[in-house]
Amino acid sequence: MQQLLQQAQKMQQDLAAAQEELAQAEVEGQAGGGLVKATVTGSGELRALVIDPKAVDPEDTETLADLVVAAVQAANENAQALQQQKLGPLAQGLGGGSGIPGLPF
Repeated sequence: MQQLLQQAQKMQQDLAAAQEELAQAEVEGQAGGGLVKATVTGSGELRALVIDPKAVDPEDTETLADLVVAAVQAANENAQALQQQKLGPLAQGLGGGSGIPGLPF
C-alpha cells in the first residue's frame, strides 16, 4: 500500500511539473501563408499576435479577422498537441482521464 501511495504522489508531482512546463512553453499558429501569426502558451493563453502589413486592407477587414481567427485556432491546436504529448503518458498512468479541463482524453 505504501508503494502505491508513493507512486501516486510521484505521478502527481510529474503532472504538476508537466503543467508548469506547458504554462511556460509557447507554440505558434499561422494563417494566410504566414501573414498572420499567433503565439499561445501550451495551456492555450494567447501571448502574441503578429499581422503582416500586407494582410491589412481597409476595404476588407473581414478577411483579416478570418485570418486572425484561423491563426489563433491553429496555435491552439498546436497547444493541444503539446498538451497531449506532455500530459498524455501521465494521464494514461492515472487510468486514462486526466481530470484536467480542456484536455481531450
